[in-house]
Amino acid sequence: MSKFIPGQSGNPNGRPRGTGVVAKLREAIQGDIPDVIQSVVEAAKSGDMTAAKILLDRVVPSLKPVDAPVVLNQAAELSSSGREVLQLLSDGQLGIDQAQRILRALGSQRDLIEFDDLVKRLEVLERDG
Repeated sequence: MSKFIPGQSGNPNGRPRGTGVVAKLREAIQGDIPDVIQSVVEAAKSGDMTAAKILLDRVVPSLKPVDAPVVLNQAAELSSSGREVLQLLSDGQLGIDQAQRILRALGSQRDLIEFDDLVKRLEVLERDG
């Protein structure tokens, strides 16, 4: 027989905050942090690219690519929309990543259409059968 009850923690209060290795390390270096930051800044100013990268990664967020809006003819067949995406890709108006995401979305749309069609066919079979 198990002494543990399902859904009930054996240690409801958990480990107390500030007792882990990371907390102890933070506490140990807390007084040195301004000197460490100053050393990294000085190294970066002296041409140390690793130090510069550390500073920039922490202070200046990386730019994320923004996709340009794409207008597709929603009344067209999905295959026509797919061809249109490939044409935009070949013309350089879309990047490969954006084209792949749009084509995956078109594939998902196809799956939804097929599912709706199967549901309708099943309803007809159940009604008439």
